[in-house]
Amino acid sequence: MEAASSPDGPLDPLDVAERWKASGRDVALATVVETWGSAPRPVGSHLVIDADGNFHGSVSGGCVEGAVVAEAVDVIGSGAPKMLEFGVADETAWRVGLSCGGRIKVYVERLG
Repeated sequence: MEAASSPDGPLDPLDVAERWKASGRDVALATVVETWGSAPRPVGSHLVIDADGNFHGSVSGGCVEGAVVAEAVDVIGSGAPKMLEFGVADETAWRVGLSCGGRIKVYVERLG
């Protein structure tokens, strides 16, 4: 992961996305759009990802973010956005580390 900060502290993921785009990187933005029950991050949380898998921000925690980064790299390549859902009812919940009883929906889009 590439660290991004300023003298005032960590940069907002949207600022990082803007900087990465300005430097010529292909970038995707993941946004938490819905939560149910216990969720590590609130609606509106962002994770910015580049084509090399560098990322900044957070949409969850643990392995969920790894899965979102992998999907985001695919979104960058295809240009087609994806809606991802992770939850305890999903058979992948334990595998990606969302065993807290909550569910989240994350929208991933390539930034033009």
